[in-house]
Amino acid sequence: MPINTLMFIRTTTEKTSHVRKSKQGVPHAYYRQRTIVHFLCDNCGKEFTRLKGSVDPKRLSNNYFHVCSDCDTKKFAQQKQVDKKKVWNLHASSGLPVGKM
Repeated sequence: MPINTLMFIRTTTEKTSHVRKSKQGVPHAYYRQRTIVHFLCDNCGKEFTRLKGSVDPKRLSNNYFHVCSDCDTKKFAQQKQVDKKKVWNLHASSGLPVGKM
């Protein structure tokens, strides 16, 4: 399981061209550009991409965990909760919220 400290890698742009017809039937070319964000999965270490418009701008940093669609996000979140409780020497089944400490 390769774990890297840099999970937000880079952003790239993709330009697509399309053709539409005007009211008079004349075809016109137009272009669309979208920004793609590249992440490294915190669980398996695989690189994956998301459209920038579908990602919260706060999450475009290394302060958040990023998990690809192949991994189980809920299982990953539960494991991170257990790791936080180990730091505070709490039993994993204790009902104390970790965020309040």
